[in-house]
Amino acid sequence: MSRVLSRSDVTRLLSDHGLAPRRDLGQNFVGDPNTVRRIARLAGVGPGDRVVEIGAGLGSLTLALAETGASVMAVEVDRGIVPVLREVGADQPLITVVEGDAMALDWTTLLAGHDRWVLVANLPYNVATPLVCDLLDGVPSIHRMLVMVQREVAERFCASPRTSAYGAVTVKIACWGTARIACLVPASVFVPRPNVESALAEITRHDAPAVDVARDAMFRLVRTAFQQRRKMLRRSLGGEVPPEAFVAAGIDSQRRPEELTVLEWGDLTRSRAEHWAAQR
Repeated sequence: MSRVLSRSDVTRLLSDHGLAPRRDLGQNFVGDPNTVRRIARLAGVGPGDRVVEIGAGLGSLTLALAETGASVMAVEVDRGIVPVLREVGADQPLITVVEGDAMALDWTTLLAGHDRWVLVANLPYNVATPLVCDLLDGVPSIHRMLVMVQREVAERFCASPRTSAYGAVTVKIACWGTARIACLVPASVFVPRPNVESALAEITRHDAPAVDVARDAMFRLVRTAFQQRRKMLRRSLGGEVPPEAFVAAGIDSQRRPEELTVLEWGDLTRSRAEHWAAQR
């Protein structure tokens, strides 16, 4: 079994290269071999699989993923860390290091040649939600995600209707796939130790979206409603959805945004579009 990075390895690598975790990039490096190997097991990947890892850092998780026999594309934005990551993975032919900002990369070109990828990542908390949403919207070749995020974020990804965690991002994820919390991750495994608890969220993409509507229009409607989540839909969407469209969709306009399932959001979007089309 090849060696993965321990806490002392992480500390030594940072010291030897004159580096320190960057707060602006939300850097918290995993320094526990058991944790990264557990994540690799939960990812369910092995020989022949293609993994893209975002925020690879010093390579703790990268090495554990390569141990499974999967090919790993390790993406890292910090140009100070990238040479260290290349050094750590130098004797691992299954690891390819890509320097770049995950929010700005041309994913279609980067992942070309293979139509099924698994995303495994320890995501910086400040970009986790927009990045997951962008990849669901625009990169269908990523068919499964296992992402480590702040526990509250994971709970929003996986929430059920009529709960406080349920929101616009929950609806988007439910449209594209099925989400669950795979496990909790204690703060003690990170260097430096964060002030929040983390969790692994698994998102498995549906073969087809849950609703067959104009999804951009639906997501706009959802965002508008959740900006005033405590208000009834007839108020938060008063300028967007006429009363007749609520009736045609079979949705009580006195309900609140968090009460609607993704299928009901699809019904409301379709009914709204049909109503405005009839008015032309």
